[in-house]
Amino acid sequence: MQRMHSQNAKGPVVVYGATGHTGRFIVEELLRRGHAPVLCGRDVTKLAAMARAHPGLVCHVAEVDDAAALDRTLRGASAVINAAGPFLDTTVPLMEAALRGGAHYLDTSAEQRAALAVFEQDGAAREAGIVAMPSVAFYGAFADLLATALMGDWPDADAIDIGVGLDGWRPTRGTRITGERNHGPRWIVRDGALLAIPDPAPTRQWQFPSPLGTQDTVMLSLSEIVAIARHLRCPSVRAYMNLAPLRDLRDPRTPAPVPADERGRSSQRFVLDVRVRRGDVTRRAWAQGRDIYAVTAPLIVEALERVLAGDVAGAGAWSAGEAFDARGFLQALSPEHFVVTFDEETSEGRRRA
Repeated sequence: MQRMHSQNAKGPVVVYGATGHTGRFIVEELLRRGHAPVLCGRDVTKLAAMARAHPGLVCHVAEVDDAAALDRTLRGASAVINAAGPFLDTTVPLMEAALRGGAHYLDTSAEQRAALAVFEQDGAAREAGIVAMPSVAFYGAFADLLATALMGDWPDADAIDIGVGLDGWRPTRGTRITGERNHGPRWIVRDGALLAIPDPAPTRQWQFPSPLGTQDTVMLSLSEIVAIARHLRCPSVRAYMNLAPLRDLRDPRTPAPVPADERGRSSQRFVLDVRVRRGDVTRRAWAQGRDIYAVTAPLIVEALERVLAGDVAGAGAWSAGEAFDARGFLQALSPEHFVVTFDEETSEGRRRA
């Protein structure tokens, strides 16, 4: 495998979409870890206000369709984090700019087609000597890391099921815009291939850990399916979400999230529950934490630092679970950002790790 040879190894990290809701969390996490990110966005007014709040940081205004402006922004950068949706519109231009500039590319996309677009640039990323990693966020990398950790020494599995449980969802403006843009078919893995979710989408009851408990859920897959399908051998990968947050998401009257603690996190609670079955053994892991937007920041910054440290086998397009020691990655963020529990059930009983 070709080794990374990025010419900008010690350059700054650019955050595109720095003024957005998730982008602000990412900027704060980078600052907390000692980075001085370059702030980039499309809204001049918001970017100027953020620059005043962070004196000394470099700022750039760049429209996603302005290749020259993107090239100027990424000149000398070690990496770019794309936190600006809809990713169906921003992924390809930012990825192409990263390839031209020799900067590693990471994003927070939940859209399956956007993630696939990055994976399809594997050859170009290898040639450029960069790492390209989509969907390093609550939707995408989180479930991929949990599933990969559960696979452990198994070469394959019979089924991977993912349950997303939220006690509610106050969507950001970006989430709403992305939802309006993302009308393509959603995929699951069935018979070893990416295939569209059946219509109507199947429903089932899901036994979440306390305090959510038993919830009605509907099949709803995001970029974690594409990430897992890339590297884990399993003929069936499905994802479900409980109904309460979907009602919030579909209600135009639902307000945006508001800060509820000193970190700016909302009061939203999540459970991400992953089950991997092989024969009569089911391995299960669940992560519990707060605010799906806020938790994206430590996930993507942890991945970024590991990429910059050379903890990836080589250049190319990678999913987080494929690139890193999944258990070690999760343990590095627990319990500060979330708590992970591992469990195994066989015909002879259960064992908690």
